[in-house]
Amino acid sequence: MATTDSYIRVTRRDGIARIEFFHPQSNSLPSALLGQLADAVRHEGTNPESRVIILQSGGEKAFCAGASFDELSSIRTEEQGRTFFNGFAQVINACRTSPKIIIGRVQGKAVGGGVGLAAATDHCFASEAASIKLSELAVGIGPFVVGPAVERKIGLSAFSTLTLDATEFYPASWAQAHGLYADVFETTALLDVAVDAFATKLAASNTDALRELKAIFWQGTETWETLLPERAAISGRLVLSDFAQKAIAAFKAK
Repeated sequence: MATTDSYIRVTRRDGIARIEFFHPQSNSLPSALLGQLADAVRHEGTNPESRVIILQSGGEKAFCAGASFDELSSIRTEEQGRTFFNGFAQVINACRTSPKIIIGRVQGKAVGGGVGLAAATDHCFASEAASIKLSELAVGIGPFVVGPAVERKIGLSAFSTLTLDATEFYPASWAQAHGLYADVFETTALLDVAVDAFATKLAASNTDALRELKAIFWQGTETWETLLPERAAISGRLVLSDFAQKAIAAFKAK
């Protein structure tokens, strides 16, 4: 039976830690869930029982719909907005600074912050259903917090395209061609086989070598510890604009 309750679930087997998040509203992420997700990533990064991490969402449809519109609509001050968007900054920085390689499993559509989560992994697999959209501009904000992670993966030109074309989904094949996904599979079953096989291979590798490689992969991102919270403040201010408030209300009314 499918659950209607949100959760962060961590399971471990043979050196592989699987972190799964779920929210009944298309795996959207409210503050509480973002905080728990960041904590889980940090914990598994230091857990000696975990040699590699898989980041995934529950359910068979959307990977992640991004920010919780229920929470967005309840923001009344810039500080509340900054705190909310900083939740995404915390998750991205937790992935960035984790000494463990993080494998992404994207089984469905990724929107906004969901694209940022996929970009924050070190190696990401997806299904053909995993189209992507950076929808923030359409609601009067912008992908300020997730932008550095997405741009790092796909480059400035492709990031600009996604950012400005904020109402359109781009197919998984496009995301693969631009470097967000390492490989794309026809079905979720084939996706899971590939993710499990790759995680098993990495779990058998030299953890010291993987740690050194991870540090090299993320060289040049040290400023993100302050950059992403600064970007969160921009989003926290813009979400209070008349444009954003009307756009969020219209979205919720659909």
